Amino acid sequence: MKQKVVIKVAMNGNKSRSKVLKIAVGAPGVQSAGFTGKELDQLEVVGEGIDAAVLTSLLRKTVGPADLISVGSAEKKEEKKIEVFPAASNSYPYQFSAPSYPIQYYPVEYTNHTDQCSIM
Repeated sequence: MKQKVVIKVAMNGNKSRSKVLKIAVGAPGVQSAGFTGKELDQLEVVGEGIDAAVLTSLLRKTVGPADLISVGSAEKKEEKKIEVFPAASNSYPYQFSAPSYPIQYYPVEYTNHTDQCSIM
């Protein structure tokens, strides 16, 4: 029988979010994990034979304060989950490119002056 476990975890940033997901998915019996709640601070784990107390204590040891909110059976009706992860990119938010403007050519006249000294 599938069960759903909801744990509220205090997370500081993206690094702690990835730690939480890594720990949750590594637990035995976990089939899926995701963040829910208004502030995306609740971890929702679905699977078979999940030990909620062990998972909560693991999260407390590695990430920080974690509270077990609910343990129940997973229903077929799923709520809309919101997962927001910023795209990891190595580029800068503002890209620089050379300005595009027309190049103007000016004619240069060369005259042969023979009255001047050739050294100068």
